[in-house]
Amino acid sequence: MQRRKIEKAGIKDTKKQMIDMFQTYDFELEFQVRDYECDMAGIVNNSVYLNYLEHARHEFIKTIGLDFKELLNAGIFTVVARADLSYKTPLRSGDTFTIKIRVEHLGVKYIFYQDIYRLPDKKLCLKGVITTTSLINGRLATTDVIVNAIEKVVAKRNNVKKSISEKRA
Repeated sequence: MQRRKIEKAGIKDTKKQMIDMFQTYDFELEFQVRDYECDMAGIVNNSVYLNYLEHARHEFIKTIGLDFKELLNAGIFTVVARADLSYKTPLRSGDTFTIKIRVEHLGVKYIFYQDIYRLPDKKLCLKGVITTTSLINGRLATTDVIVNAIEKVVAKRNNVKKSISEKRA
């Protein structure tokens, strides 16, 4: 019923998109657009966003106690399996923006929900879902090192949400 009312009002947000507005993130990193990242139209080239997202993921991974070099030395290769990007508003040279990350573990997948917001107006510029996995001896596999690190992040996020809910009650 609620969805029909929203659709009738001309708003195309789905239930999931509405939930996303109240997202809790696990990590945030601020950037500034550099001139050479822009195309002839003066906006950030679409391929550059993947670099932004990758850098933010790598910085996040460090904060949760994982080290790519140590993983490689242990024979664990982390790879991107899929990248889904939805461009909303272009960034321009000199813009400051933040990338916010939320991570989930699902089977052999590590899913990074990454949103880019322009600052200071907090305008949504990109919604990304980057699905990664790990290869051990050339086969898809999980490893306790990565799974445990992600589970700690998820537990911390859930505790924060619970704490906020309790304060509102």
